[in-house]
Amino acid sequence: MENGQSHETGGKSAGWRGSREVWLDAARAAFLESGLDAVKIQTLAARLDLSRTSFYWFFKDRNAILDALFDDWQARNTETLVAACDAYADTIAEGVLNVLSVFVDDDGFEPRYELAIRGWAHRSDAIMARVAEADARRLAALARLFERFDVPPDEADVRARTVYLAQIGYISMQVRESVPTRIARFPAYVKTFAGVTPSARELARFHARHGIGTAAE
Repeated sequence: MENGQSHETGGKSAGWRGSREVWLDAARAAFLESGLDAVKIQTLAARLDLSRTSFYWFFKDRNAILDALFDDWQARNTETLVAACDAYADTIAEGVLNVLSVFVDDDGFEPRYELAIRGWAHRSDAIMARVAEADARRLAALARLFERFDVPPDEADVRARTVYLAQIGYISMQVRESVPTRIARFPAYVKTFAGVTPSARELARFHARHGIGTAAE
């Protein structure tokens, strides 16, 4: 670049203000590390070694970046879960495995983000309402998954809640469980959630997706 190194190559050009993504990444990191009170303009500017005025090129005020942070959580966590519910599956067991994959994949749904947002909701009625809307959308997607396999609506709703509340419970309780241990329990979880046991073929595909071979076959 004519005016110096780009941010991506490890330096900053003269007058570099960052970018919307850079400021949002910093806000997310501060939020996850230290909570909502750490997401302040001056704190983020110091974290990025940028001027406070640079922030205003990308966000109107602190509320704007907080709104962006919430939207980012929605994109990462809610949309990831909804997409898993709507993903192709031959059987309900495979569909539930698709959903469970969300909670063990390194990319996509982020448990720490979920916990932090829900903590924020306890401080703000407006955020609590928005989180409730996200919960309703997630539950609707899960119920829709069961209904695709001819589960009656009332039963689909209960099964959806069983899946969802179990997973959110893992996060809220901050359960310390290794990924191999949790995955080993998934066949029994699928039977509990869906009423059927996944086949050896379905488990083999699931294990291959997570790079753990076919140990549970």
